[in-house]
Amino acid sequence: MSDAVIMPVHDEAPTVCEVLDAVREEFAGLVIVVDDGSTDGSAEILAHRHDIVLVTHPGNLGYGRSLIDGFALARSAGARRVLTMDCDGQHEPAHIAAFLAAIDSGADIVSGSRYLPESVAIGETPGQRREVNERVATEVNAVTGWGITDAFCGFKAYRAGMLDCLDLSEPGYAMPMELWAKAWRCSARVRELPVERIYSDADRSFGEDLDDPERRFAYYLRVWRDALGKDEG
Repeated sequence: MSDAVIMPVHDEAPTVCEVLDAVREEFAGLVIVVDDGSTDGSAEILAHRHDIVLVTHPGNLGYGRSLIDGFALARSAGARRVLTMDCDGQHEPAHIAAFLAAIDSGADIVSGSRYLPESVAIGETPGQRREVNERVATEVNAVTGWGITDAFCGFKAYRAGMLDCLDLSEPGYAMPMELWAKAWRCSARVRELPVERIYSDADRSFGEDLDDPERRFAYYLRVWRDALGKDEG
């Protein structure tokens, strides 16, 4: 098995089948879907799919936990290149081939960016989300020098060996902050590719008290700084 796509799902019943069908038009490899405690019928829909490997969480364990579990399964299956995509219709499967090609061209992590000049905008970006993203990217770039423009796009590709180095553990939405910190520690070669900036659900909640942008930024920063310090002894 050379490639795997990992797709976390939490209450995505309106879009999950359409998205999976679109992925299957572009990708013939292993598709791992991690249902993170859905209660809207997504689990029942996924149970009838025979073209995926389904991982089911007994409850909502978190976005990061879903990806970490997917990574473990992809590695155990022998995947050499691993992609992550969301199941809400905001990621275009037609880009899969370009992301995999960028890994073959020498990148360890290829990250989608919704904010490159070539990125096509569909819908309005919620202002506070973009502001938090920009502030986080500034923090990451100040340490790494990578110049990334989008810290939180879930459309990514990885050289599988890099995943072993990252050793991720953050279960929540701040997992990308741990990822960037550990990628820098692992001397990862990072590349961004433009993807569409699609916002169809500007009211999506981050849960608990994280809908407040300042609290969310503080959470991201804490995970980032903790991950930077873990390997410093």
